Amino acid sequence: MSGAFTGDGFTGFRGGSGDGWPGGAIWAQLEQLRGQFFDRMPGATGARRDVRAALLALLSEQPMTGSQLISAIQERSGGAWTPTPGAVYPELQLLVDEGLGQADQVEGRKTYSLTDEGRRVAGMTADGPSPWEAQPTQHRAGALPRAGIDLAQATATVARTGSPEQVEQAVAVLAEARRKLFAILAQD
Repeated sequence: MSGAFTGDGFTGFRGGSGDGWPGGAIWAQLEQLRGQFFDRMPGATGARRDVRAALLALLSEQPMTGSQLISAIQERSGGAWTPTPGAVYPELQLLVDEGLGQADQVEGRKTYSLTDEGRRVAGMTADGPSPWEAQPTQHRAGALPRAGIDLAQATATVARTGSPEQVEQAVAVLAEARRKLFAILAQD
């Protein structure tokens, strides 16, 4: 995203979908950033282990599709953690490859479930906190990535729908916010 908001402000982003407006690219970049932060939030061990633990816990309850798993994680974390499809589907395939899970076509949709070995592995961690419960307390900056994504989404909305004056005001607000964030780090 570097350089995306330079030059004459956001005037190149106005006009809505079509007409050469790169809105899809902005949202794709936001989704990528969101994934980089939120897929890693539950603990210090990285995205793969955290997504894996969540998938094992949910699939030990019942078979689900990938999208159902993503929704369930989001719901159980109170909206604080929504893993991206790019984190969930490769992990599901890995569970299948390792013999811990299986994928079946149910009503035209790929549905995942655990094998006996997968249920055994899931049961080994059942005593500890669930991945979505552990997330807010284990990651001291959990609210910061969410606030950054929310700010980026608001920025994109102003860029897309704001008047030239509103865009100019938004640029000033963002510049001030940037200065204040670095000032926080300078304190000690």
